[in-house]
Amino acid sequence: MKKILIFLILTLFSNPFFSQEYRTENNIHYYDAKINTSNAYINERCVLDIYIPKNVKNFPTVIWFHGGGLTGGQKEIPEALKNKGIAVIGVNYRLSPKVNAPKYIEDAAAATAWIFKNIKNYGGSEDLIFISGHSAGGYLAIMVGLDKSYLNKYGIDANKFAGIIPFSGQMISHFTIRKEKGIDELDARIDNFAPLHFIRADAPPLLLITGDREKELLGRYEENAYMVRMMKLKGHKETTLYELQGFDHGGMAQPAFPLLINEIKRVEKLKKEK
Repeated sequence: MKKILIFLILTLFSNPFFSQEYRTENNIHYYDAKINTSNAYINERCVLDIYIPKNVKNFPTVIWFHGGGLTGGQKEIPEALKNKGIAVIGVNYRLSPKVNAPKYIEDAAAATAWIFKNIKNYGGSEDLIFISGHSAGGYLAIMVGLDKSYLNKYGIDANKFAGIIPFSGQMISHFTIRKEKGIDELDARIDNFAPLHFIRADAPPLLLITGDREKELLGRYEENAYMVRMMKLKGHKETTLYELQGFDHGGMAQPAFPLLINEIKRVEKLKKEK
């Protein structure tokens, strides 16, 4: 009898009625039809996938840019972000060497603008949009989040982000951009393609996450540590850095996802209390 009762309880609570349901939409173009038809590579590459909760209003949204050194990779909805009560939007963007900087940053901004203008139609909150990504994706996220010029083109203030959360993103000019310009990989540059060039006190909450400084790529941890110091000196009150000791550049993403989720919950709670 006891086993039957346990079986009935498990069956009852595994019913979808008791769990949040989600739906997906794939390969949505984020540029308008005129731009898509004018450029075959844009039409092929500049698309996004949406994973959203059903029958819920005002949910948070994570914009997720894939890694791959700005030369490879594909859009994804990370498994670690599924079934968390949030929307996740995976974005593709054009890649080097088919295009050079700032085209892929412009793509990231165009996708972000599309999300700001459309997320309400899916039930999401415009006040709870977080921008994130791993490696090159983290670089794109923080560039769009700190250099306000990219979103200004669409009439959107980058300060509307609820949070900027790059995973192991470059804070100096990205190595692929330096390569495009004939600059050596070890020649660190802080120019208009470096997030560090755009430090400001009024930026949204900034959560930086890297792997172990001894296992990361080149000086990735130190770049992020310098960003924290400079943001604080600039007067920014909500810059935080986590170093995930023991994890290398690729492996740091999995333990970083819970930190991202916790940050979403923290910001969401603060906004509700206001």
